[in-house]
Amino acid sequence: MKRSLAVILPLAAVGLMMFSVALEAASSEPFDNAGVQIQRQEQNGVAYLSGGIGEDEAKAIQHATGYNLHMTFSIGPEGKYVPDVDVVVQKAQGPTVLTLSQAGPLVYVQLPPGKYMVVATRGGEARHSAAEVTNGVARNLVFHWSGDE
Repeated sequence: MKRSLAVILPLAAVGLMMFSVALEAASSEPFDNAGVQIQRQEQNGVAYLSGGIGEDEAKAIQHATGYNLHMTFSIGPEGKYVPDVDVVVQKAQGPTVLTLSQAGPLVYVQLPPGKYMVVATRGGEARHSAAEVTNGVARNLVFHWSGDE
């Protein structure tokens, strides 16, 4: 069991890194934002975007500026985007600053610099990630679940 985990975990990490690179490359292509309905939203003084269903909507979010925490939610071996994730962002040693239901597949958040804990839950299965965000440089988090749907 330990041996198979030693092989699977590095492969999964490489796959997630490649997904991030592909996502970055896709964001430089032109897109038609005429039909895109993404709106900046705010909760507890924290601005965010949530969406990315469809290529143009995903590109519109990827081109948004001023958001220092970028989250991507996907499933399965193909890394298919999923839009049904519950998200909680809280200060590392403090209160919850953002709670979203049925978010994604892309969520971009504008947070004050600091350390945060992010919990993304889909189908009762939670993923946790610590994130230190700063001004100017976006922190990218990819949450992936195995399975088909």
